[in-house]
Amino acid sequence: MRRKIPSLQALACFEAAARQQSYTRAAQELALTQGAVSRQITALEEFLGLALFRRTRHGVLLTERGADYFAQVAPRLQALEQDTLDAMSAQGPGGTLHLAAVPTFATRWLIPRLADLKRLQPDLTIHIETSTRPFMFADTVFDAALYAGTPEQVSQWAGTRALRLLAEQVVPVCSPHFLAGQSSLSPAAIADLPLLQQSTRTEAWRRWFDAMGVSAPLALSGPRFELFSMTAAAAAHGLGLALVPRLLIEPELARGELVVACERVLPSERAYYLVTPQAPDERPVINGFVRWLQKAAAQTAETPDVETAS
Repeated sequence: MRRKIPSLQALACFEAAARQQSYTRAAQELALTQGAVSRQITALEEFLGLALFRRTRHGVLLTERGADYFAQVAPRLQALEQDTLDAMSAQGPGGTLHLAAVPTFATRWLIPRLADLKRLQPDLTIHIETSTRPFMFADTVFDAALYAGTPEQVSQWAGTRALRLLAEQVVPVCSPHFLAGQSSLSPAAIADLPLLQQSTRTEAWRRWFDAMGVSAPLALSGPRFELFSMTAAAAAHGLGLALVPRLLIEPELARGELVVACERVLPSERAYYLVTPQAPDERPVINGFVRWLQKAAAQTAETPDVETAS
């Protein structure tokens, strides 16, 4: 039975014209003539039996039904393109893994270790996209996710199972010049210095000062940054003190761009997890990645001489 699917060329012309609101600009984008785009869209309108565009003095506008059709077609074309690129990128028999990950953990911890995985599984292709919130795996292409949160947060992620990888150890860090020759700063001294805020953890400094038993009226003050990588960069450039997970700033600490301002950490239930769908059978590529990831997490050395706040 012949499927009721229009030509891909016609759909591509329609999507470009709808997005650009111009046949001319759509033609330039697709390396076609304006006439070719017009003919493709006319053929699509005849196929559908409805008008998709109406002409204006400045170009074209979608009709109401055309707008509805565009809302349906555009994401499917994008997904088809992504599926094609994924198929083209996997050149070996090792399979493909689609991974969602919190951005700074992926950049600072996972990616520097992928060379080891490549050495062990040279034919495996991994695609990584950032995601900070739980999602339904059935609605995405993701096979697994690297997620940061508390046990309670992870347990509320429906239809999944979680493997705890690394505990989070948050420490105050700064540019060396803030120490002014001292080996460290007291919590009271830190309370008087410029503080950098993490927009995703607005209460972090307040909780840290409360755990230290120090009054800090300015605990919520200071510039805010969305990602830990941004906060760490701001601290390294001397804009203030940052409260960040230690394992995410290993390069800056090793290079001396950042130093730990106070060797006392705030006890936290937060950790980094690998989350996978609760499926009865998993592809071998996922099982191999899980084994490698567990080993890499176990080899990540936790700093032994950090004093925990009581």
